[in-house]
Amino acid sequence: MSVEVLAVALVLAVGWLAVAVHGPEHRALPTALAAATVLVVLRGLRLGRPVTTPHAGLAALACLVAVYTQAHGHATGTYLAVLVAAAVLVWPTGAPAEPHLLPVIWPLIDQTRGDPLAPFAMDRQKRYVFSADATAAVAYRVRAGFAVVSGDPVGDRRAYPDAIDAFAQLCRDRGWRPLVLAASPRCAVLWRRRQVRGRPWWVVPIGHDAVVEVATFTLHGRGKRNLRQAVQRTHNARMTTTVLPEADITAALHDELLAVARGSTKSIDAERGFSMMLDGTLTSRYPGTWLIVARDHTGGVQGFQRYATAGAGSEVSLDLPWRRSDAPNGTDERLTVGMIDWAKNHGGQRLSLSFAPLTDIFATDPDGPAHRLARTVLHAADGLIKLESLYRYVRKYDALGQKRYVLLTPVDLLPALVVLLTLEFGPHHSQLRRPRTRRTTGR
Repeated sequence: MSVEVLAVALVLAVGWLAVAVHGPEHRALPTALAAATVLVVLRGLRLGRPVTTPHAGLAALACLVAVYTQAHGHATGTYLAVLVAAAVLVWPTGAPAEPHLLPVIWPLIDQTRGDPLAPFAMDRQKRYVFSADATAAVAYRVRAGFAVVSGDPVGDRRAYPDAIDAFAQLCRDRGWRPLVLAASPRCAVLWRRRQVRGRPWWVVPIGHDAVVEVATFTLHGRGKRNLRQAVQRTHNARMTTTVLPEADITAALHDELLAVARGSTKSIDAERGFSMMLDGTLTSRYPGTWLIVARDHTGGVQGFQRYATAGAGSEVSLDLPWRRSDAPNGTDERLTVGMIDWAKNHGGQRLSLSFAPLTDIFATDPDGPAHRLARTVLHAADGLIKLESLYRYVRKYDALGQKRYVLLTPVDLLPALVVLLTLEFGPHHSQLRRPRTRRTTGR
């Protein structure tokens, strides 16, 4: 506490000095500077941000710069240095990722049923908070003072409230602002009961899970006509599919698949996503990941899809699809249907195709100017963000499932949006390597 008191006193003293050395007729700007300095410091302390020794050291350095520039008559430099000192003093602390906890978090994921986002909790860029008995965990990342939770907790559902409480306490201790992305209806209720900073949550629906019930899925019926025809075209072209664990790919197959991925429209070297994304495609980094590979009649790879699992294989979730730009029409559908068939024969209960955002905009006829405007904008932007195309794709499978929600406090709306966008669309820089395991057979 002594470091915190001394650092705050130093910054405020230098701010006062910047005011005191000016005559009354020139004090308007320095006074505003001093007020801004006080507000910045008080806001940081109110949020509970800890003043660490590095914070205090950097703030002291900025104060020395302010004194130096003041002594040499550079008023603007003084003002800027004092503001920098105040901002640095209460700058939010970060937190490194915890990829070394994968052996701990994977067993919790492997017992989590009914949650298609559970496998993505093991992404190597995330951190974890555990319940007191370590049977449940919350996965999150820290950015710009926000602790952003991805999806629901994993592990024993009975321990979810305890894990959420532990996360809330951590946010209070570190001065982080909590933000929850893609909570299920059940867990949204749990979060709403816990006001981390004494403010109520806003609970905002953002879309639906796109989940196929494996046991009841069929290609029959008028509603599946387009899907059935797409799959049939690949059979007519003598396309075949094979499913195997990602850990079982040989070096030769790795190179074939990598060539397909790098020749597609997506970059495998800078994958993007947060709540429903794993990085490291083809690295065999994560347990429970599977590939389905499509080959043409000559044996050439035309495309593949990567899936992650949870709940002892009951939950199968698409991570990323990859295909050659000139692959036969229907390749994506053939891979998806092939994986549904595989899941049906290997204990899978649900197969998640994606998260479908803003589905209500496309699912109903526009009923007002705001609805019409939103649909028009999303239609125009489909070439960039592909939301309408995604909705049309998942509709083929009758796959719309439960809603997902964002939880945030109203005062954090604008910065929270910036943080969420950078997390979802910022690249994961993959560390591609050849697989260690070189077996030739899959299951």
